[in-house]
Amino acid sequence: MSAVNFFEDFRLGQELVHATPRTVTAGDVALHMALFGSRFALQSADSFAIACGMPRSPIDDWLAFHIVFGKTVPDVSLNAIANLGYAQGRFLKSVYPGDTLSTASTVIGLRENANKESGVVYVRSIGRNQHAEVVLDYCRWVMVRKRDKAASVPEASVPKLSPFVAPADLVVPAGFRVDGFDRRLSGSPALWDDYAPGQKIDHRDGVTIEDAEHMMATRLYQNTARVHFDAHEQTKSRFGKRLVYGGHIISLARALSFNGLANAVFVAAINGGRHVAPTFGGDTVYAWSEIIDKATLAGREDVGALRVRTVATKNRSCADFPDKTGDQPHEAVVLDLDTWLLMPRKAKP
Repeated sequence: MSAVNFFEDFRLGQELVHATPRTVTAGDVALHMALFGSRFALQSADSFAIACGMPRSPIDDWLAFHIVFGKTVPDVSLNAIANLGYAQGRFLKSVYPGDTLSTASTVIGLRENANKESGVVYVRSIGRNQHAEVVLDYCRWVMVRKRDKAASVPEASVPKLSPFVAPADLVVPAGFRVDGFDRRLSGSPALWDDYAPGQKIDHRDGVTIEDAEHMMATRLYQNTARVHFDAHEQTKSRFGKRLVYGGHIISLARALSFNGLANAVFVAAINGGRHVAPTFGGDTVYAWSEIIDKATLAGREDVGALRVRTVATKNRSCADFPDKTGDQPHEAVVLDLDTWLLMPRKAKP
């Protein structure tokens, strides 16, 4: 199948095996940290991870996501107008330097837009390691251009996606235990027990995105979407310039969330999310989070799950955002993401 697919090229149930498996290296981890500044101790220090029962530091969960996602771009979203949303994402196995990731996708839904110039493609993508073990399973939907406005397309079929991942389906990474979890080194005394639904956390810091940084990050994931790289071509777009890959904003928000959620050591699931507005080089990103729910995990009294809504904004501090409500997002909002995060619990007396 051509690597340059338009909406009319997709068929319901179609299987896409994406090219170029990728072996993750320590260099990838270092570059990811240089680009985003993440400070989570478990992903920063082998000694900390070993004390928590793991063989070494796993790579950042979002780095694994970006690599798996990047494989899909040439086949799914090279001709995308916009990546619209995510659902039913589960991180099932930690990834370590030396692991090789590959991705395959299934088309699970198609819907032509009323203007007949584009349509929405729904895919389920699965990332596996070199042992064929699933490390990540998620759904996304993307608006893709048509090659020919008059081209016939399949009857619309929109999948029914769950609004959130059930806590019973969350996976604690193999080997992880909390008896060696040192809160002095992790950067925060707060554990799962200290958070409550409705709590809102301003992550305070802001990070300005440079064009060179977001393009380097996107190339790191072998994401080939033209909207992120070709400044000449993008002068003809409605924005007139390159767009920042939405995953870049996710990783910035995750890194910023250390301020207030330092002990949220794993991303366990993506319940839903959308890129509300575009971001460009020169924009400054801020983030805040709201605790939506808490869940205990079967067979684990030492680890709990927090359902967290994280909102990222551009060029406006979040200091006044946590108290805002309403159906329409503020014009400064660029990301609205709903995840389950795993965090150690306090030991029972």
